[in-house]
Amino acid sequence: MELHHANQIEETIERDVRLDLFRGLGLWMIFLDHIPNDGAIGWITLRNYGFSDAAEFFVFISGYLAGFIYGPIIASGFLLSAAKRLWTRAAHIYAAHIMLFLIFTAQVARTSRRLDNPMYENEFNVFNFLQHPDILIGQALTLRYKPVDLDVLPLFIVLLLASPLIIWGLVRRPNLTLLASIVLYVLARWFDWNIASYPPGTTWYFNPFCWQLLFVFGEWCGVGALSQIARLIQSRLVSAVAIAWLIFAFLIVMTWHFHALEAFIPRWMMKLIYPIDKTDLDMLRLTHFLALAYVVHGLIPQDWPPLKSRSLRPLTLCGEHSLPIFCLGVLLSFSAHWVLTQYSGAVIAQLVVSAAGIAIMVVVAWLLHRADNIPNLFVDVTHAELRRKIGDRTSLISNKELP
Repeated sequence: MELHHANQIEETIERDVRLDLFRGLGLWMIFLDHIPNDGAIGWITLRNYGFSDAAEFFVFISGYLAGFIYGPIIASGFLLSAAKRLWTRAAHIYAAHIMLFLIFTAQVARTSRRLDNPMYENEFNVFNFLQHPDILIGQALTLRYKPVDLDVLPLFIVLLLASPLIIWGLVRRPNLTLLASIVLYVLARWFDWNIASYPPGTTWYFNPFCWQLLFVFGEWCGVGALSQIARLIQSRLVSAVAIAWLIFAFLIVMTWHFHALEAFIPRWMMKLIYPIDKTDLDMLRLTHFLALAYVVHGLIPQDWPPLKSRSLRPLTLCGEHSLPIFCLGVLLSFSAHWVLTQYSGAVIAQLVVSAAGIAIMVVVAWLLHRADNIPNLFVDVTHAELRRKIGDRTSLISNKELP
């Protein structure tokens, strides 16, 4: 089945601003969720109202963009060119992860010693590294050892390394490739497959054998295979089921915050749904995200006028530069944490610290956007020839599309 006809490959593709909007919103939520003492402000993030959180959004959007951008490139016979791009991007994310690891570890160590509070070293899992840097630097370079909040980038590295083969399969046999992803997900959960981490006996927080399903599903949608079930997803029955599932998830999550409500949940249901595992991408989390994405997609079309408004520009700016803004958000969240811990955890302090962190993220995103607009006087002839052959879709390929 041909997922992209030749005339579709040649057309100019407009950037879907919704993806940048949701990535920017996800970055803000991740920053707030990473502040342990930010209880009052943390209520505005997604994880307090459903089973899934910003992690699902990032993985799906990254998969969708990979399929949407590189699908037609691979279909046109440029598999090696696509692989080079994807693997280069994986290398960039690896370099960003190692740099973030070094800066974050230094930040935690300096703060802990300056404030004479060793709690931070243990809380953020850097104590062992400071005690045995000769051993753990190698573990960090091989992505086995990761401090708290630095788990997600290694997942993207693995997924991007596998993407050329996955997209190649999706272009030729999309449904069979998606089925293989589902089988791997089931087997990984059944046999507890995961990548070993450090210290011995631990595993990756984001199990790539399970989270690959959401990423591959995003790629499956990106290459155009979603059109096969267009009638189904436009039906009122699917809409009703999605809304009902979101309401159910909301009611269950409310019992986590107000324990008196647990009396209204039957014991058999609690045994059935718990534990809701994030590491192995529990089915409740996956289906909740799919339902939420389905509803949001229906409510916010691609030509939604507010997407181009100035009020949403801070969000889309952050979404356009997701990798550097994510790294910055990790550093800012720790700074916000120790400020609230050492000085004041009052609601007004939480408001000020959270607003200041988001403002810094927006300013840095704006500076990166301005830097992108500086003319590049050096033209890559090879890339220009590739773009001439497969259309302007390659204009979307940049350092800001993944993750």
